[in-house]
Amino acid sequence: MTELLHYPFLAAIESPDNLKDLKTDQLILLAAELRSFLLESLDKTGGHLSSGLGTVELTIALHKIFNAPQDNIIWDVGHQAYPHKILTGRARQMDTIRIKNGLSGFPKRSESPYDAFGVGHSSTSIGAALGMAIAEKNERTETETHPPAKSIAIIGDGAMTAGMAFEALNHAGDLDSDLLVILNDNDMSISPNVGGLSNYFAKVLSGKFYTTVKSNSKKVLGSMPSVWELARRAEEHMKGMVVPGTLFEELGFNYIGPIDGHNIPALLTTLDNIKHLSGPQFLHIVTQKGKGFPAAEIDPTQYHAVQAGFLSKLKHDENSKPANGNHCLTYTQVFSQWVVDAAGKNTRLVAITPAMREGSGLVEFSKQFSSRYYDVGIAEQHSVTLAAGMACKGLKPVVAIYSSFLQRAYDQLVHDVALQNLPVLFAIDRGGLVGADGATHSGSFDLSFMRCIPNMTIMAPADENECYHMLDFGFSLNSPAAVRYPRGKGPGKTIDRQANNIELAKSEMSFDNKNNSAKTSITILNFGSLLNEALPAAKTFTERCHIKVINMRFIKPLDTRVILQEAQSCQLLITLEDNAIMGGAGSAVNEFLSSQYSKCRCINLGLPDIFPEHASQNELYHDYGLDSEGLINTINKALDTAE
Repeated sequence: MTELLHYPFLAAIESPDNLKDLKTDQLILLAAELRSFLLESLDKTGGHLSSGLGTVELTIALHKIFNAPQDNIIWDVGHQAYPHKILTGRARQMDTIRIKNGLSGFPKRSESPYDAFGVGHSSTSIGAALGMAIAEKNERTETETHPPAKSIAIIGDGAMTAGMAFEALNHAGDLDSDLLVILNDNDMSISPNVGGLSNYFAKVLSGKFYTTVKSNSKKVLGSMPSVWELARRAEEHMKGMVVPGTLFEELGFNYIGPIDGHNIPALLTTLDNIKHLSGPQFLHIVTQKGKGFPAAEIDPTQYHAVQAGFLSKLKHDENSKPANGNHCLTYTQVFSQWVVDAAGKNTRLVAITPAMREGSGLVEFSKQFSSRYYDVGIAEQHSVTLAAGMACKGLKPVVAIYSSFLQRAYDQLVHDVALQNLPVLFAIDRGGLVGADGATHSGSFDLSFMRCIPNMTIMAPADENECYHMLDFGFSLNSPAAVRYPRGKGPGKTIDRQANNIELAKSEMSFDNKNNSAKTSITILNFGSLLNEALPAAKTFTERCHIKVINMRFIKPLDTRVILQEAQSCQLLITLEDNAIMGGAGSAVNEFLSSQYSKCRCINLGLPDIFPEHASQNELYHDYGLDSEGLINTINKALDTAE
């Protein structure tokens, strides 16, 4: 349980109701405490930092003015919500964030009534808030006298690049729902407009007098179109002098801002004014990612997420040079090396990412091949169709994307790429269990949802060298291909850039104890990086049974020759994968064997029919029986039954 001895204001906040009686100067002191506590807390646990540091004042103002959980506060891109968790009764649990059985790193409805909507990815807040606003309006009776509940969507500027955000804005503008959209514009410096004049205009534009006059003017001047048009243009000109808010006005919102998102008095006044307005409102605030922590202000991307002990590490790094030495590469780093090497050999290679340059390993590529690098923003659907269009005209696109983000572009994967059999390579990072990010980011379903698509070639590497050469092989095909690899480091295999033994639908024998005298024969068909769990497990049974481990490499097409051969010669097949059992690689094996009328027993090991909760990857592998210990237990039970 986290202690709050050094944070007197924060210690007094058991719920947002405790904010109601605090004066503005006290709220400013609370903001300083909240920012310090967030730094201290994440230094112990790790987690998302920069975005939360930028939303401290906004979070305080929202909970001061509005009445959550009656009012629905919906955070987009859940990284912003750490201050919200702290102010809604979870401060003393922050030492458990992203840890097994602890707080989630994202808003989660089952965790707190103050988390109005579960969030993991981006651009969902406006649609969800609009849905809640409609529901609130429909449930309200004519006899109710208390103010209607507000629905508030806080969306980061990066999330505004997604099409669904604008779909929701377009719909909301046609309705008369009490919806407030707050654009947390945290990717540009605070310009001269965000100062006294802009804050003044925001207060005026959100004030009751202005909005009443505006509403009545529409009625009076509506009968005189030329006069009304002149007034409308004058209003747009006044707003245009401050900010380009016309777009949101055209969508049907009353645009207010921009205001300084770190100015608590301005936020309080503006939000209090907006609280009493009806209809869709759009507030534009400007904040600074990493606010209050100089290192994060300078490089908010580096401090987007931090590891435990980052403060002491920062001090150490300032006084020392990075150590040289051998270390295991992450699969992301393997992709980074491959895409640079491949681009040097083939001028038709282009790389596309939906706002994940750092996460997907495209930093070096973007520097060396800037004219062939395309970051489309948080627009996964567009990234895939863009690749399809490029492929139609002879380019060779590589789409670097997280497994859980590819889910958003499933229709485009099917209709725009696979249906037209276009040569697009998907480098799918974070396949399988991702650890502390939890259910929203788990790549549990990609093998299942891809393998049913015609024309797809799907591979899963067991180590770094195999990953490199699978990418090379997939890129060489004249059809859609996917290489799916996990989060984190490989087992330490050296990459041999010359020798490539990847052949279509060809597996590789990884272990065979050749104990032909044993009564029982077991074959493990491994798909992906869990090979490094299967091998040590298999080696414990060298005396008890004839056991093999085959690295299948391909999920589609399968090495059916080897599968049939093993099914005819052993008593038990075990399939092993870091994917949902339903529809996964093991299911593909089952489907093939059933078509061959095979009587061989087959056990499928993979992820159960649940959304994996947040915990370390090793803890999750253990819980689902996918580590060496779990595999040994499975084999022991099978042998006990056979004997």
